[in-house]
Amino acid sequence: MARLSAAVYVLGCAAAAVSAFHLPASNPVATRTSTRTTSLHSTAAAPADADFKSESAKKQIGNDSFLNENLMARAQNGPGKKNDEKLKIGIVGAGLAGMVAAMDLADAGHDVEMFELRPFVGGKVSSWQDKDGNHIEMGLHVFFGCYYNLFGIMKRTGSFDTELRMKEHVHTFVNDGGTLGSLDFRFPIGAPVSGLQAFAKTEQLGIEDKFHNALRLGTSPIVRALFDFDGGMDMVRDLDDITFTEWFTQLGGSRGSLDRMWDPIAYALGFVDCDHISARCMLTIFMLFAIRTEASVLRMLEGSPQTCLHDPILNYLSERGVKVNTSMGCRELIYDTDDDGKPSRVTGIKVGSKDEVREFDAVVCALDVPGIKKVLPQSFRDSYPMFDNIYNLDTVPIATVQVRFDGWVTEMEDETRMMDISGDQSDGKGGGIDNLLYSADAEFSCFADLAVTSPGEYYKEGEGSLIQAVFDERAFSRSEDQIVEDCIAQLNSLFPSSRKLKCTWSNVVKLGQSLYREKPGQDKYRPKQATPISNFFLAGSYTYQDYLDSMEGATRSGLMVADEIIARADGPEGLKAQSEKANAGKEESVAASIGKKKLRERIPFFASA
Repeated sequence: MARLSAAVYVLGCAAAAVSAFHLPASNPVATRTSTRTTSLHSTAAAPADADFKSESAKKQIGNDSFLNENLMARAQNGPGKKNDEKLKIGIVGAGLAGMVAAMDLADAGHDVEMFELRPFVGGKVSSWQDKDGNHIEMGLHVFFGCYYNLFGIMKRTGSFDTELRMKEHVHTFVNDGGTLGSLDFRFPIGAPVSGLQAFAKTEQLGIEDKFHNALRLGTSPIVRALFDFDGGMDMVRDLDDITFTEWFTQLGGSRGSLDRMWDPIAYALGFVDCDHISARCMLTIFMLFAIRTEASVLRMLEGSPQTCLHDPILNYLSERGVKVNTSMGCRELIYDTDDDGKPSRVTGIKVGSKDEVREFDAVVCALDVPGIKKVLPQSFRDSYPMFDNIYNLDTVPIATVQVRFDGWVTEMEDETRMMDISGDQSDGKGGGIDNLLYSADAEFSCFADLAVTSPGEYYKEGEGSLIQAVFDERAFSRSEDQIVEDCIAQLNSLFPSSRKLKCTWSNVVKLGQSLYREKPGQDKYRPKQATPISNFFLAGSYTYQDYLDSMEGATRSGLMVADEIIARADGPEGLKAQSEKANAGKEESVAASIGKKKLRERIPFFASA
């Protein structure tokens, strides 16, 4: 009864804070106001519409990109246009952004070829099998309900209905000693009420922290967005220059809330804590949680990313004639310069160990931050600030650990069930918690038992849990053996009964440069997809697409870069015309050079030319 009374009290505090903004009773999304409030001092505002030639790309930027329900349809249905001119397009990088771009460009009628340095596709979402058939991943991949564009792509390739497993609408925190806290969004009334009651009832925070939490969230841009989404989102963008801790503690947020709830969420989003993550990054995702009930619903793949996500895309590309070259990275960009010596046009790329030159009408670099930094020539940085700004983006190191046990680690209620690995326990029938898990008491921000959550390829008959946990930079410098040992010890602290289980297999994958670091002040350095070099484009989740560095962000960037190329392909000044003009100029230059050579051959050696 005391807990219920406290919850009601905190919910009332939040409601009082909300009422201070005169929140209307009607549907907040349906009654979106047309009035737009924009700060004159914003350093992180979305690029102006004038920066984009494609109307479709514009819809991925700005506040409509969060409210426009047709975004999934755009990704699902394709670009909806076939160009008059057929371009030869080279895409460097076969991660999610590059593959999505290739899908659209192929559907628009272009000849697309991809080049990937690794022996497999997927970029930061890659997975592969070792010699014993174990599926190895570079990270733990969870699909938020607001991944509308990615879901559209999966529907387009036929994988959405068969390769995703929806989880209970609960975000669970596991604390030392096996106590659980949660944000339980299950409620008869959807957002924002379901979110308010989840925070009010959570066991993860004490009464005092709940009060301060409610006070801070009740005076946040999230509340304003419920009746003025434009104004609220503009406020969020203005918060890119401070940390979430700075924002949260300004008007009542407590350290206890940060330590016990917000830090695990920050680590899960960007692998840095609240003291170092941008307030914009955190509030962007919470904004979606507040306005859309489904945004906080989690899904996980049926099996590995390669099988469930990438293979359907590769089949789609193969059917449309797209050639994907693996183990063949870009070694150098080939480009022309103008009369001032500035890069003016990318003509092709050098690929493979033999430095083979491939020529294209347009080139897309769909790489991560360290990849694009390696590929860009110094002259690009010297000539155009847009490219130089990329080098202000930093990255975070992570270590993904997979540990298999002879029992069910997260099963804490029944020891007999924990030890039982007999028979067929596929299709999620294994013991324990079937969901993503967070912890404030471990060095891995989020983790899951893939044998339960994604059993298609991770469950093995006669074996138990396959825990996959992502360690951040706090543990990155340790040896792989030490990381595995620390992972097991911390799992034992979170699930005391698991001390009776034995580890039967383990693996560690280290990424020294993973996601770009979502620290304050980074948005202004994120480049657009179209660049000052007319036929050279960028894609990747780090490019500006008004969302986080994530699978959804990568998907958005791939759609946007394809839209920009499609919008520029045709016409007398289009990419095809530019290519033909450049090639004609080269032919004239070569012909003139040959003519001069022949003339010199006819002139007697004693005559002057």
